Amino acid sequence: MVSASISVSLSAQSNYKSAIGGRLGTTPYDILSFSYKSFITTQGALEFNAGFGSKNYYHGNNHDNTFTLSGAISYQHHFKIKPVEGLQWFIGGGLAIYNTFSDYDDYHGFGFGIFPTGGIDYKFPGIPLNVTVDGRPTIMVTGPNNHESLYHNLGLAARYTLGGK
Repeated sequence: MVSASISVSLSAQSNYKSAIGGRLGTTPYDILSFSYKSFITTQGALEFNAGFGSKNYYHGNNHDNTFTLSGAISYQHHFKIKPVEGLQWFIGGGLAIYNTFSDYDDYHGFGFGIFPTGGIDYKFPGIPLNVTVDGRPTIMVTGPNNHESLYHNLGLAARYTLGGK
């Protein structure tokens, strides 16, 4: 009887088990990303992103439009915001990798960064929709010569929820 009450209180922490959808970001390496989020504990979730981006560079009269493929993984620890059912805030951190394709060596190449993350997560009651607004100030450990070393990445994700209430 005791174990049943513990499992009920633990599963009530999140209103969904996992979610799949998309994320819009504000950096040239992940303007649009596929997003998959899954709770691995009652408060802890992993989010996986795979996306692309683009940026125009100008050097005198020359113009270069880069294309970037990226991936990111983050751990997020969630806390309920009472009294709103389905509303949580989270903190955590993660890793980002990307490869930029360009005709200019200064913009072409591989990049790797780390980021803290924090945001708000909401699961709408009665429909399988989750939205997240987050911030990921990404510090690039390595990257092409002319890429920035700090990106202020803000994101908005919308996902279809799987499992849960």
